[in-house]
Amino acid sequence: MPARERTTARARAAAPSAMVTEMIPNKWDLPDLGLGLGLRTVHYDHILGSWPEVDWFEIISENFMRTAGRPLWVLDQIAERYPMVMHGVSLSIGSTDPIDFEYLRLLKALAERIDVAWLGDHICWTGVAGRNGHDLRLIPYNEETLSHVVDRVRVVQDYLERPLVLENASTYLTFAASNMPEEVWIREMAEQADCALLLDVNNVYVNCRNHDLDPLKYLGQYPYQRVVQIHLAGHTDKGTHCIDTHNDHVIDEVWDYYGFVHQRSGGRSTLLEWDDDIPEFGLVHDEVLKAPAFRRTAESPNVR
Repeated sequence: MPARERTTARARAAAPSAMVTEMIPNKWDLPDLGLGLGLRTVHYDHILGSWPEVDWFEIISENFMRTAGRPLWVLDQIAERYPMVMHGVSLSIGSTDPIDFEYLRLLKALAERIDVAWLGDHICWTGVAGRNGHDLRLIPYNEETLSHVVDRVRVVQDYLERPLVLENASTYLTFAASNMPEEVWIREMAEQADCALLLDVNNVYVNCRNHDLDPLKYLGQYPYQRVVQIHLAGHTDKGTHCIDTHNDHVIDEVWDYYGFVHQRSGGRSTLLEWDDDIPEFGLVHDEVLKAPAFRRTAESPNVR
C-alpha cells in the first residue's frame, strides 16, 4: 500500500479506538480563542471595511517589529477589535549565536503594544554568525541539542516574562546525530524548559510522510497539557515527499488528525495558515470554519 494510503487508513480507523475519556487542559489555563486566521496584507482592506466575524488573528511578529506607518496603524485598528497572537520566524532558538536581546526587546514591546494572548516561534534555527538565512532550519534531536535549547528557552522566557509557545517545524531530512524521535525530544524540551507548544498538525502529516513515520504514534505521545494552539494548513504533495507550502486547502487526512488531537486536548485555539497563492478572504475564512464539524465528531459520545 502506498504511503499516503497507509496514512489515510490509519487516520480514519485508529483515532476512535485510542480516545481518552477526559480532555487535557493546558497548563496555564490559557483560553481557547476559537478559530483564527493569519493576518495578511492582501486582506487588510476587507478586514478594515467589514470587520468580519473572525474569532482572532495571528501575525508574523517580524512584519511589525521594525516598521511604522500604515502597517502598524492597520495592526492597531485590528488589535482593538480582535484577540491577537504573535508567531515569529526569526527567534532562532536553536542557533549557537548569542541570544539577540535587541530582537527580544522589540518583540516584547510589540506584544505589550497590542496586548497579545501569547507569542511564540518555531523549534529551529534561522541564522548563524549574526546573519539571518530566512528559513526554518532543522536541528538534530539528541541530548546535546536538548540541553542547549532548554537553556535558551529559559533565558528568553525570563526576559519576556511569559511562556514561549514553540511550534514543531516541517522537515525534509534527518541527522545521523539524532537519537530521539522528534515528538519525544519536543516533549522533553517543553517539560524541562517549562514552555508551551503550538502543534502544527499539517507539519506532523508532512514530516511523517517524508520520513515514513506513523502520525498517530507521533500524536499519541504529544504533551497536550502544554499545547495552547493548533495550526492547520495545506501543503504540496510531490508523490515521493510533501512540502509545507501553505498554498491550498487542508487535506482530509489532516482534518482527521485534527479530530484525533481534539479528542485528547479539548478546545485549543485553532488557526488556518494560507501564505502563498492567497485567495479572497471569504474562502480562507470558510476553510477554518470546517473545524467545528471535526470538533463535534471528536466529542460525540459514539466516538470511543
